[in-house]
Amino acid sequence: MNFLRNINKTKTNTETMDRIYLEKKSGKNIYETICILEKISQKINNQIKEDLYTKLEEFNLVNKNNLEEIFENKEQIELSKLYEKFPKPTSISIHYLLDGKIKI
Repeated sequence: MNFLRNINKTKTNTETMDRIYLEKKSGKNIYETICILEKISQKINNQIKEDLYTKLEEFNLVNKNNLEEIFENKEQIELSKLYEKFPKPTSISIHYLLDGKIKI
């Protein structure tokens, strides 16, 4: 599952969640829910890292040809800033659980 498609709909700020509501949405107790969400968060984090590394690798290929010139690439900086603004993987996994996009 590609978790990065609807990443913009997830809030970037932290909210307090009702424990009972999470349990009802997942059908499990809170400890099992947290463990499952943690595994999903790790998958999301790995996808974000892979995506970022593949995009940054394109800049490395371009810069390898010009070894004499080392300069700051504005596009690379903007890409890094974009990824810094992404919501946390735990927020994304909770958002998917609440929206019913994942079943536990």
